[in-house]
Amino acid sequence: MVIDGPVDTDFIREFMASEYERRMPLDGILKPEHIADNYWMLHRQPRDAWTFELDLRPYMENW
Repeated sequence: MVIDGPVDTDFIREFMASEYERRMPLDGILKPEHIADNYWMLHRQPRDAWTFELDLRPYMENW
């Protein structure tokens, strides 16, 4: 699993406070419980239709 973005942790909230406040309302920071949900989905994926890699990025990221 590739986690490509800031994760909502104490470190981010304390040391990147202004960036945290800017990004959080825009779904710009990954929540740990949602990362865990994706890990669980990856673990339980069916054998006949599975993925080798999953990239997680915040919604606000521009491609």
